[in-house]
Amino acid sequence: MSENKPRQRETRLIMISPASNVTPDQLARTVHAMGRELSVKETCYGCLLEGDPKTVVEVRDELRKLDPHGIYSKRRAYPAGDPRRCRAQHGTRPGYSQLEAEWKLLANLQHAMDAIDMGEKAPPEPKRNKLPVKEFKEICEVNL
Repeated sequence: MSENKPRQRETRLIMISPASNVTPDQLARTVHAMGRELSVKETCYGCLLEGDPKTVVEVRDELRKLDPHGIYSKRRAYPAGDPRRCRAQHGTRPGYSQLEAEWKLLANLQHAMDAIDMGEKAPPEPKRNKLPVKEFKEICEVNL
C-alpha cells in the first residue's frame, strides 16, 4: 500500500534592493521565460515564487545572476494568495513593517558587497582601552 504524501511546496520572497536597476516586472518576465513549473507573483518589492523546493531554489539562483548583489531571497511561511495574508481577500499583513525595514537595508548590503568585489577592505576596528573604575565613578557622580 503506497502512501499519498502531499506534494511539498515552497514559497520564497525574491526582494530587489532599492539600489538595483532590476525591476519586479523584469523578475517576473524572466521567471516566465524560463518555462519552469512554478507560480510567480509580481510584488512591489520583487516577486513571490512558489513550487517544488528544488525548482524554486534553481530559479532563485538564476534570478540572482541578473544582479548578484541586488537580489535577495527568503522563505515565506504562507503560500501566495493565502486568505490569512492576502490583501485581496482582506487578510492581515503582520510582518510587513519588518519586510519594509529589511528591504531598506538591502541597498547598504549591496553597496558593501560591491565594495568588497572591488577590493576595498574594511577599516580596522578602533582600539578601545578599558575605562578605569575610578574614572567611571567620577562620570557617574557628575551626572547625579
